[in-house]
Amino acid sequence: MDIKKILEQHKIWLSSGGEEGNQAYLSGANLRDANLSGAYLRNADLSGADLSGANLSGAYLRNAYLSGANLRDANLSGAYLRNADLSGADLSGANLSGANLRDANLSGAYLRNADLSGADLSGANLSGAYLRNADLSGADLSGADLSGAYLSGANLRDADLRDADLAQAILPNSTFIMFGEKYFISICGYCVRAGCQCHSVNEWRQFSKRDIFDMDGKNSLKFYPRLLDIIDFYCGKGERPEWLKEQNND
Repeated sequence: MDIKKILEQHKIWLSSGGEEGNQAYLSGANLRDANLSGAYLRNADLSGADLSGANLSGAYLRNAYLSGANLRDANLSGAYLRNADLSGADLSGANLSGANLRDANLSGAYLRNADLSGADLSGANLSGAYLRNADLSGADLSGADLSGAYLSGANLRDADLRDADLAQAILPNSTFIMFGEKYFISICGYCVRAGCQCHSVNEWRQFSKRDIFDMDGKNSLKFYPRLLDIIDFYCGKGERPEWLKEQNND
């Protein structure tokens, strides 16, 4: 497969509005570990290309243009897509687990049922993205723009949403984001993140005084009762550790 020739023809196809050249058709292609951002392929323009079902695991696609591309069911696990333009791309069912999408543009992208577990999406633009039933567990979404994103049914367990813009985003049921507290707090089902610490509701209620102190010293000790109040409100009232009861009695 002559990737250079395919991209040259695709470039002509794009510039001519489809009148000349050929649209890149790479459906099912094996591009595992391919470098699509180096040498003659620097900043590859695959806008509107058909890469459905392609194997791009571990591929290097930094700064690549993939806006409007068909990447349905593609394997992009571990791919390097930092600063890539994937706006409006169809990534439904795609495997992006562990991919580096830092500062990437995914605005308006279609990501239904996509696997983004453990992906680095910090600073990414996901405004208006459709993420229904997507797996974002353990993903880094810190500083990401999720304004207007559709996240119904998405798995946000252990995801880092600190400083993310969630204005008008549709969140999964039982997912709550709290601002204005000493630490960023998000609750997804029975998983609660406070600052950089993410634990189950039961774990938060059973921590020892030393466990809490080791998180952030006196700051976390002071905030802990407030965190339990928040957990009680959103997840139902529960028991508190004995050491905290004794401390309150003192």
